[in-house]
Amino acid sequence: MGNLFYVDSASRTLTMVAPGQLATWWPEMSAHIPGATPEGIAPYAGTEADLTVPAGLGSQDMRRLINASLHRLHLDHDTLSVHAVALEHPDTREAVLLLGGHGSGKSLTAVALTLRGWRVLAGDVALLDIAPSGSTPRVRGGTSAFVVRRAPVRRWFPQLGVGADGPDKFDLSGCAHSVGGNGAVMPKRVGAAAVVDVDGDPAVNHGYLQRVAAHTAATVWLRACAHLLDRVLEESDTVLREVEDVAAARHRTGLVRALARTVPVSAIWGSPAGVADQVERLATQRS
Repeated sequence: MGNLFYVDSASRTLTMVAPGQLATWWPEMSAHIPGATPEGIAPYAGTEADLTVPAGLGSQDMRRLINASLHRLHLDHDTLSVHAVALEHPDTREAVLLLGGHGSGKSLTAVALTLRGWRVLAGDVALLDIAPSGSTPRVRGGTSAFVVRRAPVRRWFPQLGVGADGPDKFDLSGCAHSVGGNGAVMPKRVGAAAVVDVDGDPAVNHGYLQRVAAHTAATVWLRACAHLLDRVLEESDTVLREVEDVAAARHRTGLVRALARTVPVSAIWGSPAGVADQVERLATQRS
């Protein structure tokens, strides 16, 4: 029998039965859980829980299981958990979402924008409140960790002074005042979204922008908001997709359609600075 806990994610509570190690792992784990804070865990005095964590899971699998359960919790409140870096424009205070798979250059583009005064709201997964009525979606929080690869950051941003020694991936949120937060933010209107692709050719300085067709954009959003479910556990045969039944999947698809109608998606490629230039133009056009 594990311990009873509740965790807070952007002012919503998930209750669980979990091994006592969760409390020890939580301060570091919380940076990779959308809407969570290092202080957002406490003993739970109830008798029923939303989630029972199997015994024997390590911290990584426990985090994946918690995130999948939070996906469903937020979905029940019309909130999508989207694989995206979310940033706040320094003047308009609206949010822009950077979409793309691992290695596409979302974080490099975000670094370029923070050097221009933008602030990172979510480093990897953003929580988006969606109104089916069609009003503008809002970022309500996200993951506070902002993980980057050492070599590309050193290559494109030597002014940051990142050393050559250390792990390949590291959290930049502790190295820049404009990066990171506590996982929860005051709701920010979403002004624009872009699928980014950073070209590794240093000769490609300019950014190129193209509007994504509506149906393709909806598919991009659909895949991005399945991110927390499309994970394989290393120490369990649990299938995370099973937290979302048919009714929940249909509800998520409906929210995606509403999101696609209100926030058009553009595709941008080029160097980090060139992509950042185009993102700023998108944000200016919306303001």
